[in-house]
Amino acid sequence: MLIGSEPELGRATRAAVGPAGEPDHDARTRDRVLAAVSERGPITAAQIADDLGLTPPGVRRHLDQLLADGAVESRERTTGKRGRGRPAREWVVTEVGHDALPTHYDSMAVEAVRFLRQTAGDDAIQSFAQARATRLEERYAAEVDTAGTDPAERVEALVTALRRDGYAATVRPVGDRGLPGVQLCQGHCPVQHVAHEVPELCEAEAEAFSRLVGAHVQRLATLAQGDHVCTTFIPTSTPTERATR
Repeated sequence: MLIGSEPELGRATRAAVGPAGEPDHDARTRDRVLAAVSERGPITAAQIADDLGLTPPGVRRHLDQLLADGAVESRERTTGKRGRGRPAREWVVTEVGHDALPTHYDSMAVEAVRFLRQTAGDDAIQSFAQARATRLEERYAAEVDTAGTDPAERVEALVTALRRDGYAATVRPVGDRGLPGVQLCQGHCPVQHVAHEVPELCEAEAEAFSRLVGAHVQRLATLAQGDHVCTTFIPTSTPTERATR
């Protein structure tokens, strides 16, 4: 979900996660580990270490602290090759962890949209969601258009824009669905509690993505509904004609 932006993950995280009085270097490193889990989860400690240039034992120490704080959780890895010994654990961010990442006055925003729905009805909420999506589309259109007409290239441009605004966005190729495509993943939603109250926001955002990349998209998961990442499948084999804005 996209409303506002706050790219500095560590600023809020240090205030909410980690023991008091720890060295600032440790706190900053823990911020980076939490951000990596948010961006790429499910992810193993070894993958985090490789991404951040840290040692696996050091990463596990930070993960243990984040686990103790309730900011992350682990589960047995279910994909990829399994060697001897204990199966690798994969890590994802919990609701507590997302709360430690930047948010935008959730309580007031939720009250506002509830009031809007109660006083003006569902049509007003839908209009609000569409207006937000239109502004999103207008904000990114020029940058995405520089990527040309190929949906895959347009997705890459969109991901770059989303990452710049602090949404921990990544793109992952997928080829096991019978249709070539990519998954656009958003590992952080600053307003996921508002989106939980107003799912129309997620729907309108997906429609904006469809128009921006020039392909029909399918929203597979959202943070607002309890998933660990917002995931959108975008086919890359048969681009559609973009709607006229």
